[in-house]
Amino acid sequence: MTGRPAAPGPDSGPDSGPARDPGLQPERTRLAWRRTTLACTVVAVLAAKQAVHDEISAAGVIATALCVLVWLGFLRVAHHRIQAVVSTARPAPMSVRAAMTATACTIALAGFAVAIVV
Repeated sequence: MTGRPAAPGPDSGPDSGPARDPGLQPERTRLAWRRTTLACTVVAVLAAKQAVHDEISAAGVIATALCVLVWLGFLRVAHHRIQAVVSTARPAPMSVRAAMTATACTIALAGFAVAIVV
């Protein structure tokens, strides 16, 4: 006995390893998603405030409505990811679709915020 764990055999799958000791990683991930969601919320609220503060134009109203829609999309992706990380012992990796949606929402929020200011 050397004290080292045995090497996985050829028939061992990804779920056959030792149980995952999550430690604080799921909590850190959940908090990171919450912080990001809060930042997106602040951007959406500031965009709406800017659109209302200045002369209300059709473009400002449309950009504000799009900000709210994009914010809701990001909120949905974040909520699903938080649930996936917290609820299971071994969460699946984030799907490409969810990652692309979160990225697109972030870029769109920045674009709409710029459109409202200009």
